[in-house]
Amino acid sequence: MYKYLKFILPIVIPLLILCLPLSAFPFDGMTIVQQRVAAIFVFATLSWILEPIPIYATSVAIITLELFLVSDKAIIFFRGAEGSPQYGAVMSHIDIMATFASPIIMLFLGGFFLAIAATKYRLDVNLARVLLKPFGQNPRYVMLGLMLITGMFSMFMSNTATTAMMLSILAPVIAIFRPNDPGKIAFALCIPLAANIGGIGTPIGTPPNAIALKYLHGANTIGFGEWMAFGVPFVIIMMALAWVLINKLFPAKQQKIELDIQGEFLKTPKAILVYVTFISTILLWLMGSSHGMNSYTVAMIPVMVFLMTGIITKDDLKKISWDVLWLVSGGIALGLALDKSGLAELMVYSIPFDSFSPYVVLIGAAFLSLTMANFMSNTATANLLMPIMAALGVSMSSLAPLGGEVTLLLVVTFAASLGMALPISTPPNALAHATGHIQTKEMATVGIIIGVSGVLLSFVMVWILNLLSVI
Repeated sequence: MYKYLKFILPIVIPLLILCLPLSAFPFDGMTIVQQRVAAIFVFATLSWILEPIPIYATSVAIITLELFLVSDKAIIFFRGAEGSPQYGAVMSHIDIMATFASPIIMLFLGGFFLAIAATKYRLDVNLARVLLKPFGQNPRYVMLGLMLITGMFSMFMSNTATTAMMLSILAPVIAIFRPNDPGKIAFALCIPLAANIGGIGTPIGTPPNAIALKYLHGANTIGFGEWMAFGVPFVIIMMALAWVLINKLFPAKQQKIELDIQGEFLKTPKAILVYVTFISTILLWLMGSSHGMNSYTVAMIPVMVFLMTGIITKDDLKKISWDVLWLVSGGIALGLALDKSGLAELMVYSIPFDSFSPYVVLIGAAFLSLTMANFMSNTATANLLMPIMAALGVSMSSLAPLGGEVTLLLVVTFAASLGMALPISTPPNALAHATGHIQTKEMATVGIIIGVSGVLLSFVMVWILNLLSVI
C-alpha cells in the first residue's frame, strides 16, 4: 500500500489545494499565486519525504512548476486573472531560473573543485593522516576528532566550505568500512551536524546570527565575546549530544580505523599549486569579508585556477555531483517562492502572538523558526522572522521577566540554525547526502532529535543567563 501511496499523495494533495476556493484557507487575503505556491510547497515536502522520485528531480520539478504556474511567463491558461488584486504578485522568470546559478551554487562548485583536486593529488588522505592521528584508532574518537575540527572551522568560515573540505578528508576514512556497516552513516552524518551546530558559536558563524545582531542594539547590544560566552557552551553541549546520538543510532561494527596511508605530500608543480590554492582559499574564507570578497567570490578562485592550469580536466568535470547542485537550487527556488509570493509572511502574521502567554510565544516562535528552516534556508527564515520578532519583543511587556526582546531573538536565531532534518535544509546536509551513504529518513531522524533538543537547551540556557543577569 505504501508503495502506491508515496506516488499518489504528492500529486493528489497539491491538486486538492489548487481546487479549493480561496475562502477555504485560514488566511485573510490569500491570493491565487500564494495558493499555487502552497500546492508546490506541499508537493515538494511530500516528494522529499516519501521519495517517489529522486530528490534532485523534485527540485527540478519545483523550479519548472514555479515557471509554469507563478512566473511572469507562466502558461497563458493560468494567467486569466493576472493583474487583479486577487491574483497576487507574480515572480520574475529570470529570478526563478537564476537559482540554478545562485551564489550558494557557486560556493558548492568551488567546494567540489577543491575536493576533486585534493583527491587527485592525495591531499585529502594526507590531511586525514595528520589531523586524525591524535585521536587514535577507535571509530568513536576518530569521529569526535572530525566533529571537533569541523565545528571549530565552521565558527569562523562558511559552513558549506567547511563541509566540502571535511568531506574530502573523510573519504579515505569511509572507504575503510565494509558496505553494510552503519559506521558509514554515522561518519557521513557527523560532518554536516558539526558544521551546522558549530556555526552557532560566533556572530559570524552563520547568517542568522549576523541578522539577529542587526536587531540587538542599544541597551540590548551583544558583543562578539558575549555571544561566544553563550554560543560556545551551547555548541559544546549540542556537539556532545550529536556525537552520542549518532554513535547510539548507527554504531560502527568496525573496531579499529587503521589509516594505512603510505607516502608523503606530493611535490610536483601541480601538486604544490593545489596545496597553495587549497590553503589560500581556506584562509580567505576564514578572513571573512575583511579583504573585500565574500565566501561566494572566494569560491571561484579554485574553479578558475584549476581549470586554467589543467589540474581539473573535462573528464574530472563529469565527477562533479550535479544532482546536488540541482537539489540545492530547488530548495532556493522554494524559499524564493514562499518569500516573494508573500505566503510565508502571511502565514507568520496570521498567528495571534499577542493573545498568548509569553511562554507559549517563546516556544511557538522557536518551533515555527525550526520548522521553516527545515524547508527554507536558515538565512531566509531569519530574514523573515527577525523584524517580526523584534517588534513583538518590544510590544509584549509580558516577555520582560523572561528577558524580553533579547531572549526571543536568541531562541529564534538558534532555532533557525538548527533546522537540519532534510537534505535541502542546509547546504552541509545536501553535500553529505551526495556521498550516497545517508538516506533522507536517517538524516530526518537525527535532524529532528537534534533540532528539538537544541531548542529546548536554548530555553534552559537563556533562563539560566537571565537568572545570572547576563542578558
